[in-house]
Amino acid sequence: MLRQFQSGGGGQTQSQSAGPAMAYHEFYSDNFLPREHYRPMWEHIQGTGQQMLGAKAHEAHLALHTEGVTFTVYSDQDEGIERVWPFDILPRIITADEWTMLEAGLKQRIRALNLFLKDIYHGQRILKDGVVPPELIYRGKDFRREIMDIDPPHDIYTHISGVDLIRDEAGRYLVLEDNLRTPSGVSYMIENRIVERRILPEFFARYKVRRVEHYPALLLQALRFLSPRGPDEATIVVLTPGIYNSAYFEHTFLAKEMGVELAEGRDLVCENDKVYLKTTQGLRRVDVVYRRVDDDFLDPLVFRADSTLGVAGIIDAWRAGNVALVNAPGSGIADDKAVYAYVPEIIRYYLGEAPILQNVPTYQMTDHQDRAYVLDNMERMVIKAVAESGGYGMLMGPASTAAQRAEFVKKINENPRNYIAQPVVQLSRHICYLDGELESRHLDLRPFIIYGDGIEVVPGGLTRVALTKGSLVVNSSQGGGSKDTWVLAD
Repeated sequence: MLRQFQSGGGGQTQSQSAGPAMAYHEFYSDNFLPREHYRPMWEHIQGTGQQMLGAKAHEAHLALHTEGVTFTVYSDQDEGIERVWPFDILPRIITADEWTMLEAGLKQRIRALNLFLKDIYHGQRILKDGVVPPELIYRGKDFRREIMDIDPPHDIYTHISGVDLIRDEAGRYLVLEDNLRTPSGVSYMIENRIVERRILPEFFARYKVRRVEHYPALLLQALRFLSPRGPDEATIVVLTPGIYNSAYFEHTFLAKEMGVELAEGRDLVCENDKVYLKTTQGLRRVDVVYRRVDDDFLDPLVFRADSTLGVAGIIDAWRAGNVALVNAPGSGIADDKAVYAYVPEIIRYYLGEAPILQNVPTYQMTDHQDRAYVLDNMERMVIKAVAESGGYGMLMGPASTAAQRAEFVKKINENPRNYIAQPVVQLSRHICYLDGELESRHLDLRPFIIYGDGIEVVPGGLTRVALTKGSLVVNSSQGGGSKDTWVLAD
């Protein structure tokens, strides 16, 4: 169905390449000298020696450990293992011109996806016009019929987004996936910057770097804008599943930085289609819930009846217009990996514009030709479950075994709608300081976008690094790390 494989930038060549030698290098140019915007940093490293980097890396680890900047990895037994956030001290630098293009492309994409969500939960014009197949939406795990015809405040569904970007072998930025449900990682973006400023102030002295630390203020402003009672009287809570959630550090971080309450489902109650926070002084009305609880567990009266993480009646309160839910329930269908393939057409349909940022070529397993081709070439593909995240539910073809491929063949044939496939793109690389040496590793970028009174793209993002040599998997849950991301001012 999607004949993007050969027209999307040399897909087959990418997947057949020898590996890292084909990848675009962020730091080095083709003559193996540092790119112009990296030269001041490189000159400083040469002048001080790599021994300085070792001391700084140790200092960064101690700072993150002392501040309790951690994340949780779950084993097969679902037992959480808390680890210090893995951080590489050498920053990734993005020029002002590059960022101008990225910012415009991200704003365009989020605006179109928001219009798409409004449409499919109301008139469904895009389905009737045949731009997106109706069965793709109706069979999607995250399409929520229960919220049809609900009008969220200001018609905004995608209040907070994290869009994953990569660079292909030619250095072009491509969108790898959209994260519109409960995107995570922004706290680590900020902590990376705080630690970097503390341990390497001499780097910052050589550059004009745009700030990311103001993200909580931007978020708070956007949340207040959504309040049904107006921004001045807004009571805001961050709804967390609790201390055993892998992103609990981020929940507490954002609540603290915004100066709002961190609440679990048991701390909230609904009466007369209004949401209240239980306090020692009695019930206090809540206007905005920044929820970090998935749709399935949000309201036991509407979704999973056995959920103890959500708040009974919160969807009715939202339907009545008495509370704003961030992000809006049902947003997950717009970051379904099968729907992702249609985002360029979604942009053209709603905005009448050509997409500024292109997708990675994508195969739909519901299409017989696409499926047949992928199953014949699995060792050259990345196969993904459409509703999974964090690197789970994925087959990395070149690193897979025959048994793993056979297992995925069975899964795909049993439920084609649940999978898509993409050619292996050699993610760009960057130098990292690892075990006393400078080595190149693959990376991606997750910028964060806030949609309130307007659309704000925070100038930076979370650069995730595949710390294992040769690996293309950057997720922290799969052994990845991170870098501070610098966007240079004009």
